[in-house]
This record gives sequence, structure tokens and C-alpha cells, in this order.
Amino acid sequence: MRFPWATYLAVYTKSRRAAERVLESCKQYLEKKLKLKVNSEKSKAGSPLKLKFLGFALYRTGKGTGIRVHEKSMKKFKEKLKGITKRNRGRAIQQILKELKLYTTGWLNYYAIAGMKSRIQELNRWLKRRIRMYIWKQWKKPKTRIGNLIALGMSVYWAHKNGYTGKGYWRVAGSGILNHTLTDKYLESLGYDDIAKKYEVLHLNY
Repeated sequence: MRFPWATYLAVYTKSRRAAERVLESCKQYLEKKLKLKVNSEKSKAGSPLKLKFLGFALYRTGKGTGIRVHEKSMKKFKEKLKGITKRNRGRAIQQILKELKLYTTGWLNYYAIAGMKSRIQELNRWLKRRIRMYIWKQWKKPKTRIGNLIALGMSVYWAHKNGYTGKGYWRVAGSGILNHTLTDKYLESLGYDDIAKKYEVLHLNY
């Protein structure tokens, strides 16, 4: 609850009924006594484990309560990453990685206090697969793919075999064709800022 510029309320109690009573009481006080307008649509009451507040939510741990990123905030984050790495954008991969770094740095700086190690590691694997898919799409023709695969260490035989593969973009991106050539180290050399590593460093500083 904020004063004197409060526009919404967030009330946390053990039961929803109690929370609603407290919410209504606070609203009456703010509007009648302090002459402030409360935004009823944004005001919330209930269990703190079910409420979203500034993009965060709470969860139970063996030691008590922890902070996590709310599911809606995590979904929005993933959708943004998906948009940046959309395979038909037609931009150089370095520009795509620069956009990713700019966006993920700001997001992680804000949410790094939350416990999400396994979630961010899973998202990191998914994002690197998206990047590999983007690069594979840019190579387009079999001749270009063959040349790049050989340059990245694949044998001539397997480069030709894989260069003419009929597998879809997403399937290739998750296969050994690119996992063994467009390695994590290679992606980082192009400018990928590993979000799992960045999160770990930022989270430890809280």
C-alpha cells in the first residue's frame, strides 16, 4: 500500500474472506479520509501465493517462503525472445544476438532476485536451439550449408549428407548436425550472452 499516491492495493492474509474485508476497509479509509482514488481493477486480495505483484509471486519452500517470477511474466519473457529470434526476420545473426543481450540483461537485472535456476536453464537451452535454427535458415541453400558445416569441423561426407537433409528447421536445430558444429562456445563467440550464466552471477549478488 502506497501513500500518498496509492492507486491500488495488495492485501495478503491467511484467508480470502479476511483479505476482502481488509481490502474494503483500506479502500474506505483511503477514499473517504485521505480523498485518494483507489483503482479497484488493480487492487487484489487473497493468498500471497496466488497473487502477482510487480511481476513476482511467492512459493513455499522447505524453509518458508521464496520469491519466483510470476507465470505471466515468464510467459511474456519467452514470447519476447521468440519474437526476437523469429527465423524470417532477415537480419544478421550478430544483430539478433545484440538485441537479445540488450533485452535479457534488463530483464535479468530486474528478476534476478527470484529463484528460477532450473527454469532459466531450460529456457537457455530452448533459446540456443532457436538461435541455431535462425542460423540454419540463413544458410538456405545446400551448397552454403555444406561449406559452413565443413568450415565448422564436419567431415566432407557428413557435411554433404546433412546439407541435403529434409528435416525441418526446428528438428535440425536440436540435432547433432548443429549441436556439434554450432556449439555453445561458438554461439558465445558470435555474441550470445548466456542467460543461465548471467542469472547465476546476478542471483548470487542478492
